[in-house]
Amino acid sequence: MKEFIKNIQTAIIGTLDKNNLPFSSYAPYIYDANRFYVYISDIATHAKNIQKTPKASLFFVEDESKTENLFARKRVSLQCDSVKIARGSERFEEVLSLFAEKFDAKMVATLKKMTDFNLYEFKVHYGEATFGFGKAYFIGGENMDELIARTGDNPHHGTEK
Repeated sequence: MKEFIKNIQTAIIGTLDKNNLPFSSYAPYIYDANRFYVYISDIATHAKNIQKTPKASLFFVEDESKTENLFARKRVSLQCDSVKIARGSERFEEVLSLFAEKFDAKMVATLKKMTDFNLYEFKVHYGEATFGFGKAYFIGGENMDELIARTGDNPHHGTEK
């Protein structure tokens, strides 16, 4: 999973609105210490949704222009619990530094000054990955970052939080 997502710079975020209807958007992300982080504005619908319902999904998919077969695009879908990281906390500063390293440092510095932007951490509790026909996996392991071959029933079914 880590190898696949390392070249993808944005995550598609799936959230639920106040009426329990799905909403999808995207944001640049950082993956650090087995957690995903996005830095998004409170004005954005997905931020409002996360604040009301902290359950979310993150989706990573192979670029259409690089896939061999559009019916078998490589992809990872992760079910997560999210939490807002306090502005000014040690973790906030660490992760924003990682954003500055990975992305345009000037842009990150500008966004950091915008107080409507908040940092959210996503902890994976379930996931699936597909890397082509017959190459389907569950995401598991102690850090929820290992591929486990799919051999039938979903071992996580009924255990979602």
